[in-house]
Order: sequence, then structure tokens, then C-alpha cells
Amino acid sequence: MSIKEQINKEKLPHHIAIIMDGNGRWAKQQGLIRAIGHENGTKSVRQTVEASAELGVKNLTLYAFSTENWNRPKLEVQTLMKLLVKSLKKEIKTLQDNSIKLNAIGCLKDLPTKAHKELLEVIEKTKNNTNMTLTLALSYGSREEIVNVVKEISVKVKNNIISSESIDESIINKHLYTQNLPDVDLLIRTSGEQRISNFLLWQIAYAELYFTDILWPDFKKENLYEAIINYQNRERRFGKTSEQLT
Repeated sequence: MSIKEQINKEKLPHHIAIIMDGNGRWAKQQGLIRAIGHENGTKSVRQTVEASAELGVKNLTLYAFSTENWNRPKLEVQTLMKLLVKSLKKEIKTLQDNSIKLNAIGCLKDLPTKAHKELLEVIEKTKNNTNMTLTLALSYGSREEIVNVVKEISVKVKNNIISSESIDESIINKHLYTQNLPDVDLLIRTSGEQRISNFLLWQIAYAELYFTDILWPDFKKENLYEAIINYQNRERRFGKTSEQLT
């Protein structure tokens, strides 16, 4: 039985989020410039997206560029933005063929004009696709997202649109970038680092965390299958006891 066949299609995570880490270290190990690492990382993105769609995963969110990444060397940031535009143009056929809807979260207005325009065009072209939602977190920071939520809700309370007493988890969820997505079930991080890095802090409250030493450009379909099998072998209690679940 292949590793793919070991996956229980009835117990797939509804939402997988991935911190794609290790492009720079992969390039360094090969004696190459960091840009080559990022370019090879796009191949892993394609494999992961295709594998998720084939399995029937409904939501996949990729941490593509954080708010902190703007502090990287200017040339690397420019390269990443050019790569984003190139990838969006190149992968539109894959998205359409697999009926994948593209979504994006983050402070998108901070993106360069060309990248922002290309992103919005692909989002528009794929808006009616129903097989899976692929979300790119771009210029994204979870703390910034939560601060924005507090500001928006505060304005609504001030203007008597909602009362402070009515604020609950559902109200907060409705003001997040991810308002149309379910909570994350499985969070994967590559490259051996074991931290969240300001990614979907609210949305991963009950996510299963999976860390692998594999650098992102080396992450293949089989590695995704392994992460999902690991997830399926865990007991998700959501605060309850094992006995309550049986």
C-alpha cells in the first residue's frame, strides 16, 4: 500500500496551513544565491497544491510573505515580488484545471502595483472555482490582523452598530481576514524551526502542529501525505477527555 493510500479520506483536515520555511538555507547548502532557493520553492508549492486538491482538502493556506519580510534585503524582496507575479501567471492553468479558487490575506495594498494587480486578476478569474480554496498570506502578520479587528469593532461599538456586550468569538471571526475560512486543523512548518512566526495566531487555537526538518524546496507530495497521516493518528480532544470522545 502506498503512503497516499494510507490516508483516510473521511478524516482529512478541513484546513491545512503551511509555513514554507528554508528556501534560503536550501540555496546556501547548494552554494547558490537565495533567489534560486525561492524559485525552487515554487515547485514545492505546485506539488503541495496539486496533492491537496487530489486528496480533497478544501482549504490550503500558505504563508508566502510576512509583514516582517519587508525588512529583508531590498534585492531579495524585489525578487520575491517578481517571482509572485511570474508564478501567478504560470499557475493560472493549474488553478483552473483543478477548480481551485485563489484567495489572499494580509495588507495587500503594500504589495508592488504589478504584483497586486496580477493577484487581483487571478482571484477574479478563479472566483467561481469550488474544489478547493488556496489562500496566500502576503504582507501578513497575525498581530496586525488582530489589532485591525479591535479597531474595526471599536468603531462599530462607538457608532452603536454593535454593543460591547455582544462581542464574542463569532464577532471577532467575522472581522478577520479569514472570515470565510474554517479554523486551521493542521499547521505544518518546514526546515526544523519550531515556532509560529506571527501566523494565524487566532485561527490555530486548536490546530495540530507538525514540524519537519525538510527544507521547503525539498518538500514533496509524499511529505504532505506523511503530515496528514500523522495528523490522523492524533486524538483531537478540544479540551475534553478521551473518554468523552468515545
